[in-house]
Amino acid sequence: MRTALTIAGSDSCGGAGIQADIKTMTMNGVYAMSAVTALTAQNTTGVMGILESSPEFLKQQIDAVFTDIYPDAVKIGMVSSAELIAVIAERLRHYGAKNIVVDPVMVATSGSALMKNEAVETLKQELLPIATLATPNIPEAEILSDMVIRDETDMLKAAGRIGDAYGCAVLVKGGHSVSDANDLLYAGGEYRWFEGRRIDNPNTHGTGCTLSSAIASNLAKGFDLAESVMRAKEYISGALSAMLDLGKGAGPMNHAFDLKSRFGEEAHIFIQP
Repeated sequence: MRTALTIAGSDSCGGAGIQADIKTMTMNGVYAMSAVTALTAQNTTGVMGILESSPEFLKQQIDAVFTDIYPDAVKIGMVSSAELIAVIAERLRHYGAKNIVVDPVMVATSGSALMKNEAVETLKQELLPIATLATPNIPEAEILSDMVIRDETDMLKAAGRIGDAYGCAVLVKGGHSVSDANDLLYAGGEYRWFEGRRIDNPNTHGTGCTLSSAIASNLAKGFDLAESVMRAKEYISGALSAMLDLGKGAGPMNHAFDLKSRFGEEAHIFIQP
């Protein structure tokens, strides 16, 4: 069985972060492992608190995974400090990690800031150069490319800037009032659009985590980058289309929408006449 490691923060309400990553990886057919960068107190309405792992403890978690069950892919999500990013980059280089997908999580769906300013610079200098793929949304791509993105032409320019500057493939995700649900992949000097259908579902908590984890899962299974992106978009469309409605804010998706198992069946209550 192929394996994948998520290095990210914990989401106490289960819709994003390592919880979403593990659900996604499991549903996409790989064995999921995790290294926790931070504990968060959050729900669908916002982030109430963040408790970071120490750099030394994060290093121990990564070492524990790589020295026992070497991952076929690594997904990196929320990392809020420069020190933690530096540890991740150093350890991944040390172990020669492959299929590294970086989701540069800077702001939660609820609008809460999740990355310190100095951490953004370390992300650029240390992590993106070793990434296989970066998956910024429009606001994140604006920060990484140092330009405003208003339309598809700007998406093309930003993707090229990011990819050329850091030597990684880039998937700029539409959906923030640009290009609807279409995403743009820039890899190997070539551009490719992936059309997505806009699903009228306000519950989008954890979409970025889910997409990047699904891509990493498919890379771990041996699919090429373009096919991995396509399969991941199909998965996330299914999870959104299930129209799960939980919480008072932007709720989570149903990661297990495609689960067909007797162990997933609900109890049936029979009332005697």
